[in-house]
Amino acid sequence: QVQLAESGGGLAQPGGSLRLSCAASVFTLDYYAIGWFRQAPGKEREGVSCISTSDDDKYYADSVKGRFSISRDTAKNTVYLQMNNLKPEDTAVYYCAASPLCYSDFVLSEYDHWGQGTQVTVSS
Repeated sequence: QVQLAESGGGLAQPGGSLRLSCAASVFTLDYYAIGWFRQAPGKEREGVSCISTSDDDKYYADSVKGRFSISRDTAKNTVYLQMNNLKPEDTAVYYCAASPLCYSDFVLSEYDHWGQGTQVTVSS
């Protein structure tokens, strides 16, 4: 069974940075496209970024373009989400998920396997 685990969340000040990690156990992440999603209190889960299996395609939500960067470390079997210039509206639980393909529309139903999430809070 595909198991994903997020880490790296926490409290950051506006303008600060955090790096989230998505690690897999049992299976190899290289065979999957990996997406990052977030869900703020009272809001629907939304797509943030995804990276294709070949790493050739990377997509970002308009709200994070130029601030967030997704990458994959094959040796560590981990996908990262580098978040810079954080804003209070970035506060949410962040989830990573695995899918056969990565598209810019971030359709949740296309992602078969999900982690438990990590809390990111941006506040002064």
